[in-house]
Amino acid sequence: MDHFIDIYQHQTHSYHRMIEAEDVENNLLKIIRQFAEISKKNVLDLGSGTGRLPLLFREEQPNLLAVDISLPMLLEQQVQKQRCHGTWRMAQGDIRAIPLRNAWADVTTAGWAAGHFCGWFPETWQQEIDRFILEMQRVTKTTGILFIMETLGTGTETPAPPTPAHSEYYQRIETKWGFQREVIRTDYQFSSLQDAKEKTTFFFGQELAEDIDRKAWQIVPEWTGVWHRVN
Repeated sequence: MDHFIDIYQHQTHSYHRMIEAEDVENNLLKIIRQFAEISKKNVLDLGSGTGRLPLLFREEQPNLLAVDISLPMLLEQQVQKQRCHGTWRMAQGDIRAIPLRNAWADVTTAGWAAGHFCGWFPETWQQEIDRFILEMQRVTKTTGILFIMETLGTGTETPAPPTPAHSEYYQRIETKWGFQREVIRTDYQFSSLQDAKEKTTFFFGQELAEDIDRKAWQIVPEWTGVWHRVN
């Protein structure tokens, strides 16, 4: 089983504990607010996982629907939703075949989701990405805003795509689909070096744990690309 699929099926609570420490400076919400109004809008979050973006948006009180293909991730999101008395809705579904009518969303987000196609479909990922983009466009209103968030490196001093396929993917959504890229820091902040290693090694591996020790990182650097465009 793929490393990430295994985590998304069997280690959902550990995954959420890790991402709770992410984006210590709240840069993601700041950049989204630069390009879109979230408050009271219809917001669709694709590949929603354990609720990173619904939790981020909760004070804006959008009419939000969270979609993810993994039922265990949605069950963990339900736990987090209940903890904060959230009111958003959730649905299980594939981001390449979204279970939603045309032109529903004012804002559609997809965070750290479609990039997995590069590893899961090494021979056909380009077609999978195109299917995903077409579905984003279909469910979003004309003049609505689309956002895609993907990694530009964790534990690195400069932003860069993690693999050649990711580099090609990022170029594809810019040149073929017209997205514009912003680069932000989404650093993790932990209470100690041990806390940092305990919460990240299962996901990022031993190499990052060694860097945390060697560089005494309680704040682990991370770069995120935020791609956006009007529908």
